Parts: sequence; C-alpha cells; structure tokens
Amino acid sequence: MSLLEINQLSVKYGDVAALTDISLTIEHGAIISLVGSNGSGKSTLINALSGLVPTHAGNVNFKGSPIAHIPAHKRVVMGLVQVPENRRLFPHMTVLENLEMGAMHPRVKTKRKENIDKVLHLFPALAERTMQTAGTLSGGEQRMVAIGRGLMSDPELLMLDEPSIGLAPIIVKDIFNTIVRINELGTTILLVEQDIHVSLKISSYSYVLENGAMVLSGPSAEILASEQVKKAYLGM
Repeated sequence: MSLLEINQLSVKYGDVAALTDISLTIEHGAIISLVGSNGSGKSTLINALSGLVPTHAGNVNFKGSPIAHIPAHKRVVMGLVQVPENRRLFPHMTVLENLEMGAMHPRVKTKRKENIDKVLHLFPALAERTMQTAGTLSGGEQRMVAIGRGLMSDPELLMLDEPSIGLAPIIVKDIFNTIVRINELGTTILLVEQDIHVSLKISSYSYVLENGAMVLSGPSAEILASEQVKKAYLGM
C-alpha cells in the first residue's frame, strides 16, 4: 500500500481551474520532487493535500484511507504535515516555544522532549538559540525552526514548500543535507523546490507540473539527464 495516492484531483478558485486531473503516488520512505515554473500549481497541490484549500474533484488517499473530508488539523494528527514557504513562525515566541507548538496534539505530547532533542541534533545551530525569539533569527535559522516544528508532529509524510527560497547557497546546502538525513531517519518527503537541480539530485522520483496539469513524471535521474526535458519544462 502506498503512503499517499492522488487520483484525478482538481482544484478551482471560483471558475478558474488551478489544478486539473492530477494523479501521483508516494511510496513509504521516498523523497519525491514536485517541480515546475512559478504559477504551475505546486503550492496549490500541497495546500489541497493539507486541507487548506478544497478540492473540486478526484480522490486523495493517505495510508489507504480517503482524507478529502478530513479537516487540516486532523490530517496533521494522522501524520500529514506541511512546512509552508513563508515559514509562519510566531516571531515573539522563543525557538523552543515555536518547536513546542508543533507537538500540541495528544499523539506526540508525551514525546515532546524526545522530539526536541531530535530537532536540535538535526539543527545544532538552534541548540544555542532555544531561548532566542524567532523573529530575531536569520532567514536560514528561521527555516530550520519551521522544519523542526513540522518534525515535532512526528510526520509520516513531510511536505516542504520551497525550503531554500531566499537563503544563501551555503545555508541551502546545509538545509538539503538535513532533508536527506530526515529521510534517512524514516520520514517520507514531498519536496517542492525552486532549485530544481538540487531537488532532482536528492529525490528518487519527480513529477512536473505546468499550468495546473501534470505533464511529466519519472525517475529523477532520468529527468535530470534529459536536455530536452530540462529545456521544455524546467527552464534549465
């Protein structure tokens, strides 16, 4: 049984189609890339999976069960967690308090200390800043807190929306190394990323969106090796 299955999913904003007949599968333990140009529908798809925007048609199954009727906060409890592009931290709360906000539901409350230790091990730069307010952190550190808060919910599928956006190249390298480590520790990852080259390098399989439609899918290494594909769909 696949961890996540999407069949002919469509999303509309009023009369405007944002996504049309999207189908994809995510297997347990994988890193899957979702790539495409700005406005292709990547964030809309993640928001639909999170329950933040309603679907117009199609089916979404998570761990074998349909979830279209399940509200966003209950999807988090099920293990489906999104780290949004704009981080959405609580700027006047400390790093530790922001992390604790990711462990509010009963399934993970008893593991809060264990998960905090795990996050600080993955992001050692945060270990020295647990009492610092999140709004005073650098952009890279804030991204670490956002990913760490997502991990506090013990996700089975962690959806990362543009984790490298606005960050310096050296910080981006660290973030992607940590994403690989998170996956190695057992978390399945759906990665939406503007740095297509790096995204495809660390993922096993990729889906390409264009104008709200799925135009291509396949092993990431094959997509990255195809000059025609890179020029036609990825702007590379």
